[in-house]
Amino acid sequence: MRVCVLLLALALFYGYRACGPAKLSDDAPALTGLSAHAPSPSATTPTHVDFNTQVRPLLESKCSPCHFTGGTMYARLPFDRPETIEKLGTKLFTRIRDEKEQRLIRDFLAQQAEKGQDRP
Repeated sequence: MRVCVLLLALALFYGYRACGPAKLSDDAPALTGLSAHAPSPSATTPTHVDFNTQVRPLLESKCSPCHFTGGTMYARLPFDRPETIEKLGTKLFTRIRDEKEQRLIRDFLAQQAEKGQDRP
């Protein structure tokens, strides 16, 4: 669990450095009460996020030219595998900027982290 939190923190740090600070409009809500803990699924999202029916189609629409079979980056980062998404975490948000899509990825990551805690 500590490793997951550390990797998530590093991903957020390097993602911020690569993209710079977010440009918020004056009417955007302020972010308060953030913690360094792994994200948890929100009460309004489904209890189970399925990689093949929810996450993979999202990645195919955004990342297929390079990160799916036949793409130039497929050998290094195959996005058709859940373990790749777990390793990348929120680094994906440099390309996936829609709030609902980011929430889906966060919920999937939280779900995978919970599964990892359940393993002996």
